[in-house]
Amino acid sequence: MTEVSSLTGRLLVATPSLADPNFDRAVVLLLDHDEQGSLGVVLNRPTPVVVGDILLPWAALAGDPGVVFQGGPVGLDSALGVAVIPGDEGPLGWRRVHGAIGLVDLEAPPELLASALGSLRIFAGYSGWGPGQLEDELGEGAWYVVESEPGDISFPDPARLWRAVLRRQRSELAMVATYPDDPSLN
Repeated sequence: MTEVSSLTGRLLVATPSLADPNFDRAVVLLLDHDEQGSLGVVLNRPTPVVVGDILLPWAALAGDPGVVFQGGPVGLDSALGVAVIPGDEGPLGWRRVHGAIGLVDLEAPPELLASALGSLRIFAGYSGWGPGQLEDELGEGAWYVVESEPGDISFPDPARLWRAVLRRQRSELAMVATYPDDPSLN
């Protein structure tokens, strides 16, 4: 088997042709990617559920909007915390994924992390791919792979994140940001 080059910490941006409604115009942060498969969270799917309704101790630390995001179609009864912590060292209860982006142990007392957190989002569920599955989808042209930025985690208007990520690319991908929601109306 060929070795998989890790995409951990990168963004998967759904192409306009991706037919899966779970990922229509989705921006997925890959938290883990290796030969065993891939796991990520969709950054631009806020739910109406307020963080305080399910994880009250973390509510004050969650960034705006203070709602739970749907991380993907898998494991909707589980929660993941993704946070940006600037600097070289992170506190107990935080594991670096890529750069300043890492996973929060939601079982840890929030006060362990409160002073260090730059931003925090809570995700219900995740997006997962088995061995080779994501590579197949990439080969089919379902996703663009781009660099993540710490601000992607706490982007203030999640509905605009897909366009914003594409717009900042220094290639023809910037033009895809203008792709209409429904090309048949063009």
